[in-house]
Amino acid sequence: MIRLRLFGRCRIYHDPVAPVLRAPAQVGWDAWFRSIDLVTPQKLKGEELLRRTRGWWTVEPNDVAEVVKAFGRLVVGDGGELMVEFESQRHADDLAAALKEKFGDQVQLSP
Repeated sequence: MIRLRLFGRCRIYHDPVAPVLRAPAQVGWDAWFRSIDLVTPQKLKGEELLRRTRGWWTVEPNDVAEVVKAFGRLVVGDGGELMVEFESQRHADDLAAALKEKFGDQVQLSP
């Protein structure tokens, strides 16, 4: 398996940026008639983390996800970074070409 980081062009500063999951999301519960002290940590999946770039990147994250799905799968790396996982280097090269064709220099892959 090959994993590469996925970066998008920042809407404000125009430099490549990537979301990083710093800590799991915390889901708590409220009940109508009682108090529940349960908090459940939930890790975001790759596509969920990509969707969080909406408004930060110059492109729509759903459009990026559709292109990525044809060549690999979105995952969250061990350090919380957004990555694309590939079966072979050929798939990685094909995705890089497809991203360049569809988005120009707005979305990039990096080791």
